[in-house]
Amino acid sequence: MQKQELLAPAGDIEAGYAALYYGADAVYLGLSKFSARATATNFDEPALDEFTAYAHSLKRKVYVALNTVLQEGELPDLIKSLDICTRCRVDGLIIQDLGVARVMKKSYPWFEMHASTQMAVHNKEGALFLQKMGFKRVVLARELTAAEIKEIAAIPDLETEAFIHGALCYSYSGLCQFSAIEYGRSANRGKCVYPCRAAFKCQGKESHLFSMKDMALQQDVLNLPVTSLKIEGRKKSALYVAAVTDYYRQILDGKGTDENREERIKQIFSRPWCKFHFKGKDKKVIDRDFVGHRGLAVGEVDKIVRGWLTFKTNHKIARYDGLQIDAAGDEKPFGFSVQKLSVEKKNVFEACAGDVVSIELPRNYPLLQKGDKIYLASSSEVKGAYHYEKPKPHAFHHTQDIDVTVTVNTNCIEAACGDYHSRIEGTFSPANNPQKSREAIEQAFAKTGDTAFKLKNLQINNPDNLFTPASMLNELRRDLYANIQVENKTGTLPPALERTSDKTVPQFKIKIDNLGYLQQLDLDKFAEIIYLIAPNSDIAGLSALPKNKVRVALPAVCRKPHLYADIIERLLAGGYHKWEVANWWALNILPVERLDICFDSSLYMLNTQAISMATEIGASQITLSLEDIKLNVCNLIEKSNLKTSLIIYQDIPLFTSVGCIRDNDCKVCPQGELWFDLQNQGQKFKALSRNCQMMVFDGKPFCIVQEAKDLTPDYFRMDFCYRPYSAEKVKKIINQLIEFNDVTDCIKGNFIKNNI
Repeated sequence: MQKQELLAPAGDIEAGYAALYYGADAVYLGLSKFSARATATNFDEPALDEFTAYAHSLKRKVYVALNTVLQEGELPDLIKSLDICTRCRVDGLIIQDLGVARVMKKSYPWFEMHASTQMAVHNKEGALFLQKMGFKRVVLARELTAAEIKEIAAIPDLETEAFIHGALCYSYSGLCQFSAIEYGRSANRGKCVYPCRAAFKCQGKESHLFSMKDMALQQDVLNLPVTSLKIEGRKKSALYVAAVTDYYRQILDGKGTDENREERIKQIFSRPWCKFHFKGKDKKVIDRDFVGHRGLAVGEVDKIVRGWLTFKTNHKIARYDGLQIDAAGDEKPFGFSVQKLSVEKKNVFEACAGDVVSIELPRNYPLLQKGDKIYLASSSEVKGAYHYEKPKPHAFHHTQDIDVTVTVNTNCIEAACGDYHSRIEGTFSPANNPQKSREAIEQAFAKTGDTAFKLKNLQINNPDNLFTPASMLNELRRDLYANIQVENKTGTLPPALERTSDKTVPQFKIKIDNLGYLQQLDLDKFAEIIYLIAPNSDIAGLSALPKNKVRVALPAVCRKPHLYADIIERLLAGGYHKWEVANWWALNILPVERLDICFDSSLYMLNTQAISMATEIGASQITLSLEDIKLNVCNLIEKSNLKTSLIIYQDIPLFTSVGCIRDNDCKVCPQGELWFDLQNQGQKFKALSRNCQMMVFDGKPFCIVQEAKDLTPDYFRMDFCYRPYSAEKVKKIINQLIEFNDVTDCIKGNFIKNNI
């Protein structure tokens, strides 16, 4: 097996240098735009060029994450970003947007395309389809088990990348819409406000139902057959990156886990660790009681007397170290810096493991109780433990090789590089030492300084062995090098496909997961009836519907696609040729070339390049994103070459997750449908647990029918899925929507906002 790549994060150039020093084979980072970690420092072009040149000098790789979805007006800036990546010679791009993929394939074919984890690849079929699209590497969903990872990693000629350490998202990456819909800050555009870390009240108790522990696979990385082992952390410090990279470098080099290194990581930054679902379903991956950095557990509160905390420490502690204590009732641990420290009533600078220590607490400390856990959250010793070397500023930059010809005549010296020429006139006589004269020319033209190129070949034509003064040679070189224009490969925005069919008056679509919802409806009012199926769906009822109106929908998450094989085969055999897909896996199991395919909103069509790519894949219709704003939606409706659907009513899945909030043990779980009522700061939500999958919804439906009535998509779509309805309620709501009247008490998401 080829040596696995240890891939480390860099939110800035210092973190990048630390990663390389401590053994990363590759580093991934973001630019100022289109990074899913928009609030990291990120890299401008000079920093990227300098860092990439340095990494390449060490035979390491650099990948740039352009892994957000782009609106139509941002496409020109995409070209600028891709040109920067070209000039800086990055080794690959991590992307989510289908439009970015199209631009890269048509205008930047020299780049490797890596499918971001935001593309929600959670099965073999999804990975196979992206491979067909030209992706060299797929970054796998974090939720996968070891067996699932092994199956995908076995795909020939496809590189796979798996996360091994760092923060976890509650929702499948790419399918989380909570931050966007509720706060106008889209995770798919790098602006997540992390609502999963908030406290929610459920069944009378408030806790952090969705706040994930950190992943730490530790020694289990040796059982991962993937190409690349990825550390999360582009918002973390250089110190953290150094410590985690060093820890896993030791493991991969056969030196095993190191308890001291592990303790250092936990002191720098760490939530409680878990393996996530690597070894199978695990309900203990959520930390309900506290959020944020905890630290290394060093003891428990024994007593507090007159503002002094006493406990037995299991680890060295020094003055000015930072401690944190899990104070019951507080959302975050109580933290403070050690200012006064004593052992056996003697003031000390440092206490050893096993000592009973007394530490003065700061004023206004919270209520602390015997048994509360104490953590070492920062250590002066650890801060100095990860020195790393880095090059002198501006010592590295990319250059282009050039060939120069110097010709010495009796009345002039000429220098040429391709179409660029320079000439100095003078009177030149034979040299006393021809060899030294030649060496002087070589030395002069070897000095490329801070230019963007370096001399590869120098041809000297001096048949009469004439002497050339160094001052004139230097002037000739400066003049020539100042005129040379380095040629870089650049790309352009490929033309989007144009619509060939005429636009018509918008029609209505309805999407349901229960055929009973149609009982009281006049189906003549609908151009299409979209039926969301499950492996056990009763499809017999479809026979009562006009087949030409039925579109069969497949879900966004499917961990076992083979379970759908039978029902898909029966529907295809029954003549159902209209299908809706919500994830890439569906496109690998459907005979796309002979079907009418519509892309659902989870495939994020926010620009015409994405829509054109959807066309080239085989789609005939697209559904506009639920996260988008009206201005961009209008732009796409006008420019789209495909028919467009705009969702005007839906219970939006804010989270789609394998993180279960049921209290029962998995072994005795009935796995049936169970609903929870949640509250966060007075706002109501609903959570659905069904068949080992969680979905969270706003207590109110999304409805934009009044704001959308002046738009002209091909279809207005209204959805009645996941949450329970009656046929009577569906009829009542639809009657309002068809008249372009909002339902009472609804949310608007981002539609009426200016930005996301």
